[in-house]
Amino acid sequence: MAALADSATPIAHAAMLDFCGDVLQLESPGDDLAGLQAAIRRHFDDCDAIIARNVITLPQLFVSDMDSTMIGQECIDELADFAGLKEKVAAITERAMQGELDFESALRERVGLLEGLDEDAIYRCLDERIRPTEGAKVLVETLRARGCRSVLVTGGFHHFADVVATMLGFDRVVGNRLEVVGGKLTGGLDGPIADSSTKLAVLREEMAKLGEEAVSMGAGDGANDIPMLEAANYGIAYRAKPKAREAANGWVERGDLTALLKLLEIPETEWVGA
Repeated sequence: MAALADSATPIAHAAMLDFCGDVLQLESPGDDLAGLQAAIRRHFDDCDAIIARNVITLPQLFVSDMDSTMIGQECIDELADFAGLKEKVAAITERAMQGELDFESALRERVGLLEGLDEDAIYRCLDERIRPTEGAKVLVETLRARGCRSVLVTGGFHHFADVVATMLGFDRVVGNRLEVVGGKLTGGLDGPIADSSTKLAVLREEMAKLGEEAVSMGAGDGANDIPMLEAANYGIAYRAKPKAREAANGWVERGDLTALLKLLEIPETEWVGA
């Protein structure tokens, strides 16, 4: 704490949470959230944190990205491997996540490369490659048990997201649809594009139903998640790309997704789905 005390950001109070010995609660006077964030990042490497103007409370809404957030993989990259194109597709995915490419153009380019792939490859990919991120199910199930509505909103595909949402306990799924004709991918999409504006719109739509006093939490890792992270009360960058991390007021870089339950002050004895 001496290091923080010497920083430009004053600390009025610091204490470890009674029920969770590895969570440090800090209070700083004033309204310099950016300064506090910079001080924490400067003095605590690879930490997990939420920074808020008010007392941190349980969210009534949780909206999350899927790929590399709720699951440990990028579905389109893994699916492309079944077509022998993983390296090429993954390079485009990485640039899109870094915010270097227009999302829609990058999505259509990658999907186009999958033209002619058997739909069965999707189900094989799901079975063989797709795994939840550590702590994902416990996070979603524990929030749900406390009345928090959860929405999985992804720039990925319903073929994957519907299965992942059921597995983890999400209440709603929003995503893109791969076009399939005669059991094969056409290389196109069926319906409107789900992108960063969709993620933001879903957050706002769900919050409008809950009322002005409701608290929201969003989680994601890439540039496509930034508008959602900025709009949520608690925008969580999960092992994120630099642009997403800079836009968030919370982050998980050290622990798994159950770190968010600790930061929300939910004792481990009350976690669900372990």
